Amino acid sequence: MTAGAAMSSMPYLLSFISPPASRALDEDLVRRIASTLPDAGAPVWLAPGEAAEVPFGTEKADLSGLLEKLRGGLGGRPVDLNLLPAGARRKKLLVADMDSTMIAQECVDELADLLGLKEKVAAITERTMRGELDFEPALRARVALLKGITLEEIGTLIRERITPMAGARELVGTMKAHGAHTALVSGGFTLFTGPVAARIGFEEHRSNELIVDEGRLAGTVAEPILGREAKREALIELRTRFGLQSTDTLGVGDGANDLAMLDEAGLGVAFRAKPAVAEMADARIDHCDLTALLYLQGYRREEFAV
Repeated sequence: MTAGAAMSSMPYLLSFISPPASRALDEDLVRRIASTLPDAGAPVWLAPGEAAEVPFGTEKADLSGLLEKLRGGLGGRPVDLNLLPAGARRKKLLVADMDSTMIAQECVDELADLLGLKEKVAAITERTMRGELDFEPALRARVALLKGITLEEIGTLIRERITPMAGARELVGTMKAHGAHTALVSGGFTLFTGPVAARIGFEEHRSNELIVDEGRLAGTVAEPILGREAKREALIELRTRFGLQSTDTLGVGDGANDLAMLDEAGLGVAFRAKPAVAEMADARIDHCDLTALLYLQGYRREEFAV
């Protein structure tokens, strides 16, 4: 039986993804964990030593508690293990968070660093992303502290400090090459999402607008603020625009304000996320870079656009 035929008769997949340099993923580990799955098929390797998946199960398979048990069998190895439905793998819409997801920084914290306030602002950001503070008032409070920063300083910051997350260009480029639409939807600021979207290759971006007065930040943000529900609404709007089903969509983020978007997506991925987000998402990536989202969709390494 071919891998495709096996997967078509088995409704679930167990995905194994690991950083290749870790050498944590091998045939013995995959075989050992797969042996505990109900009605497991043969492993399919998407990239040797990096990504594999095992089709398994019947329609009546009991999955409750299974993934936690399987993760316990990793013995501490840095392997991202996820259970996925075997159908509708390759998504036609990507909606992605920006800060600490598509880029390695939190832009508001980097702005605060220009004024010597990074520690203070970063503490607010952390609590907000954990869901301990409401997003909108917390954003207004942080923006108020940024008053006086010049547009010239922001341009320099973007050029010198803001870096794409590893795998970001490959993720966006590969999905676009296979016909998907890609959108950067952030609770951050247009001054950043514009350049970041262009650098990574997103087709559109949405975020909050900082008010500027004579070339300097005024310490305020335009209303209404794009937050948790606005991200979800953006995904629904884009899905409707392109005539897609929910299963055709992929959302990725790391903070509490991403939860509604991740819940709405056909596949919601928590990327190096806060605990509450990782617990509620369809899949979680803790160890690997953003190319893991391609493996979750069944892409092989040789299909990546670079």
